[in-house]
Amino acid sequence: MTLDTAPAPAATPTATAAPRKHLPRPGRLGLHAFLMTVSLAFLAPLLLAVYASLRPYDETSEHGYFSLPKKLSFDYYQQAFSDSDMTKYFVNTLIIAVPGVLLALFFASFVAFAVARLRMRGSVLLLMLFTAGNLLPQQVIVTPLYVLFNRIPLPYWMSDSMTMFDSYWAVVSVQIGFQIGFCVFVLANFMRTLPQEILEAAIVDGASVWTQYWRITLPLCRPALAALGTLQFTWMYNDFLWALVFISDGDKLPITSALNNLRGQFFTDYNLLAAGSVIVALPTLLVFLLLQRHFIAGLTLGSTKG
Repeated sequence: MTLDTAPAPAATPTATAAPRKHLPRPGRLGLHAFLMTVSLAFLAPLLLAVYASLRPYDETSEHGYFSLPKKLSFDYYQQAFSDSDMTKYFVNTLIIAVPGVLLALFFASFVAFAVARLRMRGSVLLLMLFTAGNLLPQQVIVTPLYVLFNRIPLPYWMSDSMTMFDSYWAVVSVQIGFQIGFCVFVLANFMRTLPQEILEAAIVDGASVWTQYWRITLPLCRPALAALGTLQFTWMYNDFLWALVFISDGDKLPITSALNNLRGQFFTDYNLLAAGSVIVALPTLLVFLLLQRHFIAGLTLGSTKG
């Protein structure tokens, strides 16, 4: 009698095959090369300004800005900071930018809450009206605002000038007027994404409209307010036009307008001007590096609707 024997199992390989490496596609390599080229194109003026600010003007005038340096120093930065009294102009910029950002966000949150969370007629038309204000070129209303601010009186305790012209109030009010439309548009779309059940529960508990706005909706909008505050501060800090038009006293000018003090009447040292420009740009670069997440969030804020 013979016994049936089971077939012997097949031999297993002693070593597993090495995983295949996924090579980047040619299209992705081309995209990365294009993005790197665009990034370098945007960084080139800043890098050239930093490079020029470290070199003597005599050297660059003789050999050109793209020549190899023989001497690098920070002398121009010290000269730019001392000659233009930048500390005073930095304070002037904060006097304009900080109230402008806070008031713009405060007023815009009021309008956005009424448009997005309250059932009121004409809310869409009101939102379109505020958004349309951003489409108006600033240069169109320079002359009417110049005449208007020369006729609006101010009390003596608000400004040393008799009218709004040549005062911080003129620049702050214009900044708020132009930025509030964008803030309303973003905040209204963000508030629409908040759950409606939260306000309904508050209404059942007897919450007033102010409580719904201040105690419930506004704390939920902190990410949106942080992103908008960062963007608004950067835009108001970098503004050059309005302070130059509405402020005639040189001691009240913000830091961007004060760069003109580094320009000579008959000769301008552009390396010194480059050093001053780098000093002026440092706060915005610092804000961007510290609050980069809020900048990125601001690009997509309010893009979805609930």
